[in-house]
Amino acid sequence: MATMIDGESYLGRVMVRPLSKSGDVTMYLWPLRCLKAKFGGPTFGVDVNGVEIIRFDPHGARGHWHKGGYDKLGAGGSHVDYPEGVSESASQMEFSLQVLREQTGAYLAEAGYPEAAANLDSELLQAASDAIVAHLQGEGDLISEAKAKDLIAA
Repeated sequence: MATMIDGESYLGRVMVRPLSKSGDVTMYLWPLRCLKAKFGGPTFGVDVNGVEIIRFDPHGARGHWHKGGYDKLGAGGSHVDYPEGVSESASQMEFSLQVLREQTGAYLAEAGYPEAAANLDSELLQAASDAIVAHLQGEGDLISEAKAKDLIAA
């Protein structure tokens, strides 16, 4: 799973799910990641044997995602803006989940992990996508809690 960054705050219960039957590819979810700049939202990503390859940060106006190998290229080197018109957290989440389900294999192969891409299980990808939605709903209104704790600007 991705490393939590000093100075950031994380609210809610972390979730991890396998994306391959062998367990070499996993998905993690931080229900609310509060960045030092006082904004945030859910963050989830895909790891191969503990190395983070893909990350999604559907954080609204400052939302973005990462491909190509987050751990290898760093945040700046792997940064991708959401497509034009995908600017609200909800639409970014929808876009991200679609990419997770439909393009994870291609992005793993592109990042140099063709064996992990071949190990992906489409049923586990769908189950992980569904679990993200259910888990976030079950966590409740973490944004209000973060605002009350002055972790996110109102």
